[in-house]
Amino acid sequence: MKSPARLFWLGAVLVLVGGLIAHFTQTAGGAIKVRDVRFMGTNGTEVSALLYVPSGVTAAKPAPGILAVHGYINSREVQTDFAIEFARRGYVVLSMDQAGHGYTDAPAFANGFAGPAGLAYLRSLDLVDKNNIGLEGHSMGGWTILNAAAAYPDGYKAMVLEGSSTGSGFAPEGTPTSPRNLGLVYSKFDEFSVLMWDVARAQDVTGSAKLKKVFGTAATIVPEQLYGNIQAGTGRMLFTPATTHPGDHLSRVAIGNAVTWFGQTLTGGTPLPVSNQIWPWKEFGTTLGWVGFVLLVLGTGGQLLRARYFASLNHTPTEPRGAVGGGWWLAAVLGALIPVLTYFPFFHFADKIIKPNALWPQTITTEIMVWAVLNSIISLVLFLVWRAGSRRTRPSGAREYGLAGETGLVWSDVGKSALLALGAVGVGYLSLLLTDFFFKVDYRFWFVGLKLMNTGQFRMFLSYLIPFTLYTLMAATVLHGQMRRTVRDNMLTNVLLLSIGFLLFLVVQYGTLFARGSLFSAAEPLNVIVAIQFLPILALLGVFLSYFARHTGRIYAGAFVASLFLTWYIVAGQATQFPI
Repeated sequence: MKSPARLFWLGAVLVLVGGLIAHFTQTAGGAIKVRDVRFMGTNGTEVSALLYVPSGVTAAKPAPGILAVHGYINSREVQTDFAIEFARRGYVVLSMDQAGHGYTDAPAFANGFAGPAGLAYLRSLDLVDKNNIGLEGHSMGGWTILNAAAAYPDGYKAMVLEGSSTGSGFAPEGTPTSPRNLGLVYSKFDEFSVLMWDVARAQDVTGSAKLKKVFGTAATIVPEQLYGNIQAGTGRMLFTPATTHPGDHLSRVAIGNAVTWFGQTLTGGTPLPVSNQIWPWKEFGTTLGWVGFVLLVLGTGGQLLRARYFASLNHTPTEPRGAVGGGWWLAAVLGALIPVLTYFPFFHFADKIIKPNALWPQTITTEIMVWAVLNSIISLVLFLVWRAGSRRTRPSGAREYGLAGETGLVWSDVGKSALLALGAVGVGYLSLLLTDFFFKVDYRFWFVGLKLMNTGQFRMFLSYLIPFTLYTLMAATVLHGQMRRTVRDNMLTNVLLLSIGFLLFLVVQYGTLFARGSLFSAAEPLNVIVAIQFLPILALLGVFLSYFARHTGRIYAGAFVASLFLTWYIVAGQATQFPI
């Protein structure tokens, strides 16, 4: 069996095995049923959620309920690790997509973030003990459940805010009596300490005047000490795990803190030791799915190239005529630094010139689009300067860069490259469709997840696709032409060229956070966290671009595969600020 077929079948096996592991973990070996539910929210909006129901829970034998909500630019699947551990302890869990996220109708921030609708739906279930309902929310999900609590002040018994806060302009201010029985999990290296609790460093949250007001004390707050009275609904407790804001989702301690607080404040359920946690196996399974997806795309593309229809796309890569010596290293350094140095400025520039609209309705996707297009222009200018400054004549430069053949550009081959890309990515999409249908999981590690698109997101995908295709075409030209050092593209080199700048960026940001208690760019916590995703996604672009350039001798198939994947990944995982 030759290489593309091996990639395909290995990918299929990993998708299947990963899905089985994730499903077995998520259902606790069949002890929990997981259902995809939709219900009507405020103003006729549709709200999406995953409902976890432990075995033995019925209308005649209801169980405590928990509404679990993710943070900004995440989705219901990000709270899965919390939901698994809650459900294993006998709680019915509604893990909800907040407004404008996942499959809940846009816009984001509307209707109390859809929190009141989520709590109303949870309370409507005859499986749920109405007198024992908990609310759990991470980051902006905390503001979601605070709005739910404000809408139904007698509709819940306890609350866990993960990396979140009362007030902050998005939720009601906290007092010693409201919200009810508050457990605050606030990590020692949380990036949002100024926004959330008005302190420069997260480890200083114990002295936050804002938090002292909520806890009803003038003294420095002692972590894991009970304040107030649980029976009276005024219980308060602070937990400070040693992780970051997004790190709460991968922290056994942070998840255990939430389990501990609900164990103290809700009645019923099935007590288990806090140390008894199985969610890491779900992360392992969905990560295998990620790897399997990539191999499926590569294997499918390779197999299609062996079909008669695509035979004209098979070309032997030409001898490299790119930069050499010190010029190559200069280009590599510029290629690594410029995208990072322009990251914050271009994001802010995008905010000023393009507001969410019917064509481009997602703020952060638009920011990334503008960053990508402007960096493509910079790369083009530098590429042309380099070529003009070279003393060697290049009469067939387009061929050397993988842009054309000896007879020039054949447009039918460009079209075939696009069809091949659709086929390769389409098989990857089909694998995710089947994984979702049979196992109710997506491809995910941490908050880096590949989700199916609904019809509205598919429309957005089409509107963002062309700008991102320009970016991947330019990246492929630089890698295959200017930076290529061997006849066959070196995949590892290309992966590093695309991603190493953001690796260094994150090392500086988080090295400073762990050393000093605040990010190097302390005023940009959201964009720093967004940049974490750039590292694996740019690395995957390097894999796609290299593989298909190696097998076709041209840039087009790889660039189209990369643009389809990139646009899909971003659009399906972002918040939508404009109603569509």
